Amino acid sequence: MKIQTTFTRFLAQFICAGIVTIFVTSCTTVDTQSRWANWRGPNGDGSSVDGNYPVSWSETNNIVWKAPLPGKGCSTPIVWDSNIFITAPVEGQDAVLAIDWSGKELWRTRLGAESAGKHRNGSGSNASPATDGKVVVVYFKSGELAALDFSGKILWRTNLVQAYGRDTLYWDHGTSPVLTEKFAIMARLHNGESWLAAFDKNSGAMKWKVTRNYETPQENDHGYTTPLVIRYDGKEALLTWGAERLTIHDVADGKLLWSATGFNPSGGKMWPSVASPVLAGDVAIFPHGRSDRGTPLLYGVKLGKAGELESTNRLWMRNDTGTFVPTPTVWRKNVYLLRDRGEVECLDPLKGETIWKDAFPKASGNYYGSPTIVNGRLYAVREDGVVFVANVEKKFEVLAENNMGERVIATPVFLQDRILVRGEKNLFCLATR
Repeated sequence: MKIQTTFTRFLAQFICAGIVTIFVTSCTTVDTQSRWANWRGPNGDGSSVDGNYPVSWSETNNIVWKAPLPGKGCSTPIVWDSNIFITAPVEGQDAVLAIDWSGKELWRTRLGAESAGKHRNGSGSNASPATDGKVVVVYFKSGELAALDFSGKILWRTNLVQAYGRDTLYWDHGTSPVLTEKFAIMARLHNGESWLAAFDKNSGAMKWKVTRNYETPQENDHGYTTPLVIRYDGKEALLTWGAERLTIHDVADGKLLWSATGFNPSGGKMWPSVASPVLAGDVAIFPHGRSDRGTPLLYGVKLGKAGELESTNRLWMRNDTGTFVPTPTVWRKNVYLLRDRGEVECLDPLKGETIWKDAFPKASGNYYGSPTIVNGRLYAVREDGVVFVANVEKKFEVLAENNMGERVIATPVFLQDRILVRGEKNLFCLATR
């Protein structure tokens, strides 16, 4: 195992300093039993509360319903109590749909001309919605950012491409909006002008916009990641990974509070940031490099104190494992990787050491959806529509292989003893009969 660690030395220095205590947690204020308010779920880390979820299913078993979707989209649905919200194109227009728990469509609202995806696994509806129970905020490749109420009424809208110029991402957008107590936050990460911006959730008025520009090798400043809303020194803050920088910004005004760098020691090119970071306590774990090209990197970084900029708080670096697209998940204090070709690895987040590793059966397809763990079972979606389920409590054991019959790129949703799987043509609801 190739591992570089400064954990022991750093910990000794940190304890000796003994001056500043940093409190960092993910912001989770929703009911974890009935609400999945953003693409990574109630904990913001791809894990879910326990429940009675099916392990295997087929056309005649454990599929409660499937609702046809009007067009191709790759966003993950979100849920608030009895409402399921999902984005999709409708006759060439960006749209938001609401569906109830019986699979009945409640309403659909169109938001203007669609900008279709160019990757085979991309779409104009890549970004997942976010809600706080009052508003639903959506974003599309066309640049349309909007908030709707639960009846489908448009509360406000603004087109970020028209207002601030087109993005220069090589591939289709991937960053989803995130909600704080007062704001809807969007990140635009690419070469040229990159920025973070906050919009009032109720009116859409821009409250602040800060640049986030860093010089990197070619394409490394292209970011498809979604920021994490965290508590940092008792305040709301944004943890963002992209352009070879891990940064924390104050939600109140966008001020840069902390940053870390030094994540491309070899100067590699064509390393856009796709997988988002996850938090295990106050340690951020995130991949870099290109595991699909044999250059994977994986980092564990301890978040430092406010005012430290361009720091090197690296606890460890792995140069023999990582992911390119799927975001890691955290469950019972360990970190789990689903790599792009189906390898699964359980790691210690403080030391970066592998606890165990294994793999799903080999195939030609890659994994684009991020892993979710519930009841000690990891659910993994392959692009050809196969959903694997594996026991990961103490070791790796494949339990089931389920074919949805259509391509699946989105991450599944788990709550109320039901699983929602968004396919290319249908939204599936699964439950144990």
